[in-house]
Amino acid sequence: MLRRVTPVLLTLLVVVLGVAALAARPAGEAPRRTADFVVLAGVAGLRWDDVDPQTTPTLWRMAQEGSIGSLSVRSAHRPTCPVDGWLTLGAGNFAAWNGSRGTGACPPVGVTVEQPDGIGANLPDQEGVVQHNQRRLSWGAVPGSLSESVRCSVAVGPGAAVAAARPFGRVDRYAAVLPDDPAPLLGSCVLSIVDLGTVSGEDPAARAAQARRADADLARVLAARPPRSLVLVAGVSDTDLPSRLHVAVADGPGWERGWLTSPTTGREGYLQLVDLAPTALAALGRPMPERLFLGRPAVSVDGRPGDLPSALAAPADADRESAAQRRVAGWFFALLAGAQVLLALAVLPLLRRARRHAGPVGPAPVPRRVVAAVELLLVAAALAVPAALLADVVPWWRGEHAGWWFATVTALLVVGGTAAVRFAPGHASTLGPLGAVAGLAALVVAADVLTGARLQLNGVVGYSALQGGRFAGLGTIGLGVFIAGSLLCAGWLAQRVRRQWRPMVVVAVGGLAAVVVGSPYLGADSVGAIALTAGVSVAAAISTGGWLTVSRLVWATMAGLALTIGYAVIDLRRPATERGSLGRFLAALGDGTGGLTVHRSSSANFETLVNSPLTVLALAGALLVWFALLQPWGGLMRLFGIYPAMRAAMAGTAVAAVIGGALSGSALDVAGAAGALVVPMAALAALRVLDHSTDRTQPVDGGPANGRPAGSGRAPDRGALDAAAGQDGDPAAERPADAPAGDDGGGDPARRALGRDVRASTEVATA
Repeated sequence: MLRRVTPVLLTLLVVVLGVAALAARPAGEAPRRTADFVVLAGVAGLRWDDVDPQTTPTLWRMAQEGSIGSLSVRSAHRPTCPVDGWLTLGAGNFAAWNGSRGTGACPPVGVTVEQPDGIGANLPDQEGVVQHNQRRLSWGAVPGSLSESVRCSVAVGPGAAVAAARPFGRVDRYAAVLPDDPAPLLGSCVLSIVDLGTVSGEDPAARAAQARRADADLARVLAARPPRSLVLVAGVSDTDLPSRLHVAVADGPGWERGWLTSPTTGREGYLQLVDLAPTALAALGRPMPERLFLGRPAVSVDGRPGDLPSALAAPADADRESAAQRRVAGWFFALLAGAQVLLALAVLPLLRRARRHAGPVGPAPVPRRVVAAVELLLVAAALAVPAALLADVVPWWRGEHAGWWFATVTALLVVGGTAAVRFAPGHASTLGPLGAVAGLAALVVAADVLTGARLQLNGVVGYSALQGGRFAGLGTIGLGVFIAGSLLCAGWLAQRVRRQWRPMVVVAVGGLAAVVVGSPYLGADSVGAIALTAGVSVAAAISTGGWLTVSRLVWATMAGLALTIGYAVIDLRRPATERGSLGRFLAALGDGTGGLTVHRSSSANFETLVNSPLTVLALAGALLVWFALLQPWGGLMRLFGIYPAMRAAMAGTAVAAVIGGALSGSALDVAGAAGALVVPMAALAALRVLDHSTDRTQPVDGGPANGRPAGSGRAPDRGALDAAAGQDGDPAAERPADAPAGDDGGGDPARRALGRDVRASTEVATA
């Protein structure tokens, strides 16, 4: 009874610890009122490499005194053209202008602004734009939500009119161009939005001239700003492909010399375009339309270097890295998918010929050198994604040929990792390379998460700030690699202990991994933690062998549901601005807007499924496993019979990866990243198990056995030691290597004694 109850109690303990870890959040201050007036000044296309003391002296001084950050200008369309950026600014949500658009650069969109009374203005197209965002887009944005939240607003320029227009098209105060003396206009309302023009193209001279004109207008705005005012300058949009990070500067009381950040990014020095509207309202002390805003108020945090050039080097470098990441990531995953498919095809004939023929005539075995070379290639393929993540330690994106620098660094890391696995202790055993690769992969991802996930931000196998989906914590690909690495490590460790202790080992290692994934201080991925908990529960249930029975499935399901419900209850009790993704979704279900979230998730799943190279990795891995490795000649079933904890680890990985991808809107990306690690290692382990399927275990010294005189037998080989080392009561594993299924030595006392001797010696060595 104690053996049966202990794994259940341990599972419940991990669930409780997981809920506590997921529920604990860093203490945050609610934004306080800091200004009586807010001026939002936008320059479409303005980037940090456009800012210098000679070209933009006003913006340079403003950045020196205020807080700065990198602005992600995501909207409901990609790229975010100027009219989309202004509309998103005024909506506080991902919005887009209606009308057709191509796939290239931003088309010229003429905004009709009528001035019937000479004071305000009217946008006749506004009602159609609102209907377009409400009916055809899945974000539920309401253009004009920012202006609706204040009594009076001012707009200067056509772009500002788009941002300041109320949902029915009215602009309270409007000027087509900035007046010679803008002070009376800017002081007439608590909120002013100013269009300072556009900086476009890639010609340095042309961009410098446009930035100089915008800076001159900004100088006039700052000279006429009302007392106790907050001025926000933002590069509100892209102007063509590809997308870039843009300028964000805040200057006013309480915004001195810091980094701009917001709860939507969780990363110092980063904020989103949708954060500007709630930032303005928070600074004015006005209530926010929570159901309409997806953004959160930005704050200024300390830690910025005192020297402005050194401070500006960080956002400028982030922009270069994100631009290089987009170019390199596509061909990296395409090459990885192609290499793994070719490697899978090369493994098939080796699997067919790996089992040694028992008769006098049979096919010639594959040369050992060929098998060793393929094994090294399998290890290298499994380490490709962790090596690509670690490559961001070197600033490869700063070179002239960034792609070649990345390829060189990644190749060197793969070679180094493969050599480490090859010469690691225990490499000769069947599970030696699998355990070493899984440990390296989990260690790389965990070390990055524990140090702030700096390698994943804008990394080739991480997430891009340009996409606006994630800025901190554990990304989709990192989640897949970490799930696979941690569960395979758990299975490898569990296989080395007695059967009754295996569920405890799996639960302990998997529970620690779930805390790393889900803690807001670390991975900050509650959905990933829930998925990993489900995988750990399944792995623990079948780690001792046997099938996933109804009772085991019930306990696994209850553990996953307990973590989900516990975290959901705690998350819903938080303020709306502090909730995680699960809490926001449940709150949306409660207020009737959950359908938009479901629609966005399903759309994201379909888009990712169709366009992502990781889909190819996931499907190719599944085909290799199903049509080759799981066949009678494939070796994986034999591996599972001898090492039931490894079967549990791989089953748990599959469950966690599929659930994590589906719930996060990333389709098969999590499964593809996990498969890039698991499938090569499964193929390698299957090759080794088949290679020793006909090994004969002979006594080293003693009486006659199997027709050989005493003292003439060879020492137990690797297959026999593997079969005896980690089996602990598993009938398929405890029999000698040459025994058929269901035979544990029969009536041969020598063979039974041999099995006991080998197991005893192995247990002593393990202890």
